[in-house]
Amino acid sequence: MIRLRSHRLVGYAMVLLLGIAAVQAVASLAFYETIDRETIREDHARRVAELLVVSERLHAIDRDAPATIMSTSHLQAGVASSPAVRRQGEARAAVDIRRLVLAWEPALAGRTLLLDVVKGPRGQRDLVGSMRLGDGAWLNFRSPDVASGWAVALRATIMTLLATVLCVGAGLYALRALMRPLAQLARAADAMAHGQPAALRESGPAELRDLARSLNDMQARISGLETDQAKSFEAISHDLRTPLSRLKIASDFVDDSDISRIVSSSTEEMEAMLMSLQSFLRAQHMTADAAEVDLVAMVRDLLASLPGETLLEAPPVALARTYREPLLLALTPLVENALQYGERARVTISGQDSHWRIEIADDGPGIPEDCFDAVLDPFFRLDSSRARNTAGFGLGIPTAHRLLQRFGGRLSFRNGGPGLIACVDVPTA
Repeated sequence: MIRLRSHRLVGYAMVLLLGIAAVQAVASLAFYETIDRETIREDHARRVAELLVVSERLHAIDRDAPATIMSTSHLQAGVASSPAVRRQGEARAAVDIRRLVLAWEPALAGRTLLLDVVKGPRGQRDLVGSMRLGDGAWLNFRSPDVASGWAVALRATIMTLLATVLCVGAGLYALRALMRPLAQLARAADAMAHGQPAALRESGPAELRDLARSLNDMQARISGLETDQAKSFEAISHDLRTPLSRLKIASDFVDDSDISRIVSSSTEEMEAMLMSLQSFLRAQHMTADAAEVDLVAMVRDLLASLPGETLLEAPPVALARTYREPLLLALTPLVENALQYGERARVTISGQDSHWRIEIADDGPGIPEDCFDAVLDPFFRLDSSRARNTAGFGLGIPTAHRLLQRFGGRLSFRNGGPGLIACVDVPTA
């Protein structure tokens, strides 16, 4: 669930980032288009103003000079007896350029100057104009493609793409910097949920530093409570062993053999319960160092130390870097349960490299699937009356579960036809 929410957060952040980038791109394109449109009009106005002033002077020297000297690929000019434009155009571009021409060259204010925007032969919009010269002739000119948007779009697109790439890059960097401590928090929370200590580095924004500090403090308090609990119980169990030992010795002096046997078995049961509780509490705060372990040799030695019929199916060698003592303590009650309830234990080791699984199968009655989670709880017994006609206190499987969980392993169950199969995913470092 933590990983899923983390991935959703990244997805939401990416959608937000891309949305901002898209808005920025559209806004930049519109902005640059507006700016470049004004720039193009100013450029046309400047060229037209220069054309008109210079052409008028050339015309005074040579009537045909404007047509031959002033015509370029961007502007064609000529002198005629009649104007090419009969009246001032109402197009916004024509009005704006005329205003800018007069602003560039105030001397032209006294001349008759007519401008308009017409459709060219290739469908483009051309600026055409006519100005009356001093001798009554008309200077006609044409500036093609006055409203071209390709240059505007190209420049705007390039600038927008550059700005967008920079914005997205900066956003991704900031997102990565933000997600790094969040991912660390997610991993630590997941480890804490499985009983594994996880010290958090207090880095990142102030809010995340405060959260990491709070989680570290919480872990320290929980660890302290568990340690105090274990120490308190160890002290209590130590004090209880003395009177239990006295009762056991005293039972030998009881004349009634039945009463003597009851007292002796009860004291032995209480001692066994104290040992089970101590193992269960130790599992919650046990520490161990990882080492290279031959799982086959370890399991073979375990089976040899237990009474009962056992069968081992495994490769010749199964090397894993794991925690030997916790793993051995977890496997022992599982094999003992298989021998107790199924009379025979079949142990299978399979896997490779860092993924090994140990399965303990028996021929017993099995466990209902709806009780698979319940058997992981302390003191749970399938017999609702909690009768003592079977050995054990309901702590073996919970102890194994907590040991495996603390060191990164996993315990699960499945029914195998006759009997139960306990599956142990070996914790690896």
